[in-house]
Amino acid sequence: MTDLIPIELISTKILILRGKRVMLDKDLAKLYAVPTKVLNQSVKRNIRRFPIDFMFQLTKLEKLELVTICDRFRLLKHSTVEPYVFTEQGVAMLSSVLNSERAILVNIQIMRAFTQLRRMLLTNVDLKRKIEEMERKYDKQFLIVFKVIKELLEPQPIPNKPPIGFR
Repeated sequence: MTDLIPIELISTKILILRGKRVMLDKDLAKLYAVPTKVLNQSVKRNIRRFPIDFMFQLTKLEKLELVTICDRFRLLKHSTVEPYVFTEQGVAMLSSVLNSERAILVNIQIMRAFTQLRRMLLTNVDLKRKIEEMERKYDKQFLIVFKVIKELLEPQPIPNKPPIGFR
């Protein structure tokens, strides 16, 4: 029962918004097997447990951007309510609000997914540091190779796209 939901599946649900790793209320509700409305009602009843660094609501612009970037969010496009997103600490707090056996087991898997993601990012930083050390050590022959490897390790910036439509 510990592998109720594979960590790989949970990892695909973790997004980076406002510089934080978060999960959408809709995705969490599916994992916990409760309606999104029930999850959000439970949170609102215990709102003091969820400060702004644990949970925040997306703006209309952020929701629209999310819908245009990823097809799996197309149902959000017509939603009248902006979704909530939960940081790792917010997800941990959800286990105290949703008091079921499934919530506890799913929460454990989600925490493992966040930990695995953090470990992967740290490995990436260590690799970058080692490459920079090698770059200083070796001559200019490998400069191009090191430059390409660095570019692969750096996250690609999201280009600012002009708004679509008439002004």
